[in-house]
Amino acid sequence: MINFTINQKKELATTLGELLLAKNATVASVESCTGGGVASAITEIAGSSQWFNQAWVTYSNDAKHSLVGVDADVIDSFGAVSQQVVIQMAEKGAALAKADLCISISGVAGPGGGSEDKPVGLVWFAIAGSGIKTTYSFNRRFTGDRSQVREQAIVLALKKLVQCLAD
Repeated sequence: MINFTINQKKELATTLGELLLAKNATVASVESCTGGGVASAITEIAGSSQWFNQAWVTYSNDAKHSLVGVDADVIDSFGAVSQQVVIQMAEKGAALAKADLCISISGVAGPGGGSEDKPVGLVWFAIAGSGIKTTYSFNRRFTGDRSQVREQAIVLALKKLVQCLAD
């Protein structure tokens, strides 16, 4: 199990902000299992309104559909914790926010809710927007309790956004 500190989140969010500012770019987030944790980490940084557009916490399937426009048939076919759903969350969030980058996150933080196909700790991510050539999606299986899974997902999301901008 990996333990992340508040300082690591703040350092990553600060670096993200510096990169976005240098590139005159913006970011948004569409979050499910992290409950707005990425947006919270970003907005802890003074001046973040210069590079952070907006965020959605789309915890329910209905919110994913009604707030950002994820196709209900895609949710029904693949489930909320899937590559197909996070791709739509990121692409639609980027378009709605007019953001250069949008990260989306959906997972099973636990302790319940897991299945054989989607165990507790499985988190899907996607990054989309005009600031990258193609939508990028990936998943990770984190260990630990609910809070630890969520914190690890937030930190990884920030790291991946920094990597997208640094490349």
